[in-house]
Amino acid sequence: MTSYNGKCHCGATEWIAKLEKDQQGHILCHCDTCKYLSGATFTLNQIIPKSALKITKGEDKLNKYTYYGESGKPVYCYFCPTCTSHVYHHQMVMGNDTIILRTGLLTEGINGTLKPAAEIFGKARLPWEKEVAQTFETLPPS
Repeated sequence: MTSYNGKCHCGATEWIAKLEKDQQGHILCHCDTCKYLSGATFTLNQIIPKSALKITKGEDKLNKYTYYGESGKPVYCYFCPTCTSHVYHHQMVMGNDTIILRTGLLTEGINGTLKPAAEIFGKARLPWEKEVAQTFETLPPS
């Protein structure tokens, strides 16, 4: 397990994420919701236990946006109220202890140390984007 530091754009929120060896890479998500929320063609993420994330600055000020996923269950998006950088999402379909960390905001995500490990919702990838990791049309099989 390795610790990674992250922060939002304005620096009001900071955190440490502990990632197991098999979590030390990005899962690129091409779903339309991620496109809308980020304004980009995909997001950089990793699925981790909630206990692996420790917010060290600004946790009490995080805002929450809620939408409902394909399952019909809520997805809670936690973000900095000043710069709106999304720190993590909590998809209730995954249970109470699992979150989706935005790995693009980790120091190693920004500097390119973390590499793509998989792509999900490949069916929504824009036609001009190149595949960079094993791709699943929606989610990988359980």
